[in-house]
Amino acid sequence: MDTLKTLFFFSFQPKKDPAALVINILLYLVVGVVAGLVIGLLSHLPLVGWLIALVGGLVDLYVLVGIVLSVLDYMKVFK
Repeated sequence: MDTLKTLFFFSFQPKKDPAALVINILLYLVVGVVAGLVIGLLSHLPLVGWLIALVGGLVDLYVLVGIVLSVLDYMKVFK
């Protein structure tokens, strides 16, 4: 659990109301969109395009897991 808290530090911040949860989710989505735009521009490079596309997939996975953990933390699933 400590490893998750260090990797996904935005997900485990205290959320007292639904607005804080929505702001947290929007923060993850903005990170995903900005990273997607940068990775989309860099993926056309011939030698490292496949590596950058792989990093893009990992960023998308990070955003998805972060949102899920944020919702689960808001619902008090974790102790």
